[in-house]
Order: sequence, then structure tokens, then C-alpha cells
Amino acid sequence: MLTLGIRKLAVILLVAGIVLAANIVFIGNWLDKNGLVDWAHWVRQEFLTGTAITVLAALLILLTGPRHRNTPNLIQRCDVCGRRSIGLAKYCAACGSRL
Repeated sequence: MLTLGIRKLAVILLVAGIVLAANIVFIGNWLDKNGLVDWAHWVRQEFLTGTAITVLAALLILLTGPRHRNTPNLIQRCDVCGRRSIGLAKYCAACGSRL
């Protein structure tokens, strides 16, 4: 299910990618003239070692989003008081907060 905003973003990125691909030689020459290519080579040699790239890749793989609350759990824990609730209850029996 794609929302209208995501579709607009996809079209904008596609157009930007086509324009970038069409002007890649011009952009490359401009970056080289301003010294950014040499700077990027220096950064890659000094800071982006194999170990650093491996650690960054491992952290990105292990990075997870927040737990989805839409899936029903038979055993839930209250975020406020910490009491466990068994079943599909919507509210905590101890403090009354929403689970």
C-alpha cells in the first residue's frame, strides 16, 4: 500500500536519478575541480578501513525498529507498573493503563 506522499517521493527520486545519470561526467569534473575527489580519497584511506566498514555494517544489521504493538500477545507487560497480564486484555488490572 503506497501512499500519495511515498509515490511523489519515488517520482522525485527517479527524476533526480535520471538527471544525475545524464550529467555524471559534468558532475565528476566539477567535483574534481573543487578538490572533493582528492578529499574523498583521503577520507577513505584514513577512516574507512575494512574493520570500520564491517562494524558499521554489523550495527546497521542489528539495528531494529520499535516493537509492533498491532500483533496480539498472550503475555503482555504493563509499561507503567511492569505487571504481567495474561490474555488479550487492553488495560492493566493493577494500574488501569492501556497495554
